Amino acid sequence: MSGAVVFDLDGTLVHSAPDIHAAVNRALAEQGQEPLSLGAVTGFIGDGVPALIAGVADDRGIAPERRETLMARYLFHYNADSVALTRPFPGLERTLSTLIGSGHRLGVCTNKPEGSARDILRLLGLDRYFEVVVGAGSLPQRKPHPAPLLHCFERLDAQGVYVGDSEVDGECAARAGVPFLLFTGGYRKRRVAEIPHREAFGRFADLPGLMAAPAA
Repeated sequence: MSGAVVFDLDGTLVHSAPDIHAAVNRALAEQGQEPLSLGAVTGFIGDGVPALIAGVADDRGIAPERRETLMARYLFHYNADSVALTRPFPGLERTLSTLIGSGHRLGVCTNKPEGSARDILRLLGLDRYFEVVVGAGSLPQRKPHPAPLLHCFERLDAQGVYVGDSEVDGECAARAGVPFLLFTGGYRKRRVAEIPHREAFGRFADLPGLMAAPAA
């Protein structure tokens, strides 16, 4: 079977939480705030930068009028050093090569700003695998609205599946009418059984086999 495979980025293709965590804490320190744990920051990942900063600010009781500055400083620190600690998940590149060799066209649909997403893919040498990248700012809507995902498939000119790690990804796929494959090694907040999905996997080496299997 060939077609399109579209991936989420944070928590799906790459383990990016450590760099997001570092940038958040640098921005907090500039406001005289105590740092947050990696686990706390990871819990805010998935809905885009505004939701990330809202979660951080709520946790630290930061006044609304100071949140815009917090977001700007977070973006400054993150974009200045976005891959110091970020790495692709094990087995990812071999799997991407296998999928392309099987005739699949690959894309990325993320709530990360498109420019940041492209930078990370380029700096990690992953950009060569993906024909299309859709991120925050590409369209007025963001996930879980189905428009970004549908736009990604439209640009790939193919139907296929969405691979993600979170509740947001699952809802987006469901609203778009696209089969969802859940990567269990990412940043989901709920149990696997509570997130609707066609298949779940914890190793990228298993993904090509799931693509070849008939839908249940």
